[in-house]
Amino acid sequence: MNNLFLQSLRWISVLCLLSLTGCKKKEVNYIIYYQKVNDIDSIYRMAGNPKLAAEEYKKLFSEYEPRNQERLWEYETYIILADRFNIDFGGKKSLEKLILLKAERGGSCKEYYPLLRKYGIDSLDVKDQISDWKKDLNQTLIDSFTVAMKRDRKGRRPLDTAVAHRNVMKNARLLLWTFNKYGYPTSKKMGTMGPHDTFFAMTTFLTHMNEAKEYYPQIKTKLYEYVKSGDCVPRDYTLMVDNNAFLADKEGIYRFNPNVSTDSAKINRHRRSIGLPSLKHTALIKKDFFEKIKENNTDPLQQ
Repeated sequence: MNNLFLQSLRWISVLCLLSLTGCKKKEVNYIIYYQKVNDIDSIYRMAGNPKLAAEEYKKLFSEYEPRNQERLWEYETYIILADRFNIDFGGKKSLEKLILLKAERGGSCKEYYPLLRKYGIDSLDVKDQISDWKKDLNQTLIDSFTVAMKRDRKGRRPLDTAVAHRNVMKNARLLLWTFNKYGYPTSKKMGTMGPHDTFFAMTTFLTHMNEAKEYYPQIKTKLYEYVKSGDCVPRDYTLMVDNNAFLADKEGIYRFNPNVSTDSAKINRHRRSIGLPSLKHTALIKKDFFEKIKENNTDPLQQ
């Protein structure tokens, strides 16, 4: 009887362990996500097959929580194409994700009101959802990076190297403290604007981090981890890594310098390894982006 009881306990323990293992959240590598986004964007933008692109995006977003990178706007593109080709994109639930992704970059989703209304979301619903999201923003991060952004500009113009270096060191320490306490300071956590219209220019802010020699290796390592987790976009990481080469007019790892670069294939391999589109693909994305701005005479981030 005792043996039977012990055997039953063992089986229960095994089943509990398997259950816990099965419920454990699957870790995803967003570099693979970014690579797939680039491949799908090529289907849409370069091969001219929007329906196939929408179908591939649907598969991708069933595996990954969507991002909506500047200029690529992959989730917006998916929603628009899926609606055009009558592909089920998830309806109201997916549109609510889009509203928040737009809000993170300061957008209001006005251009999508007709589509939103089709799924029972009116302008007041949009405003309420954005308002609720703003209430949950991390005020400590907002206050800290408002100060950090102002500090980052001091000593740059006119140039005062002593002031600039002192401020970079302070900001590097702030960044590492933030990583340890809050993770990466995403726009989802703190928005894009602080008090007094202070723009959180994280791209520029990060390019200055390689001036903090003492802290740069730690920041670079952590930032790469945040690219993999989907918190930091590849562009911001690569611009930071290549910033010194850019300033010295030298060849970077990810950036093609027409004055000195000779192996674009190698650069494209490096770009793909971190989730950036190829040089040719990037040029087309830029072209389309600025043509759209010219046509609409608007800033797409403020739509």
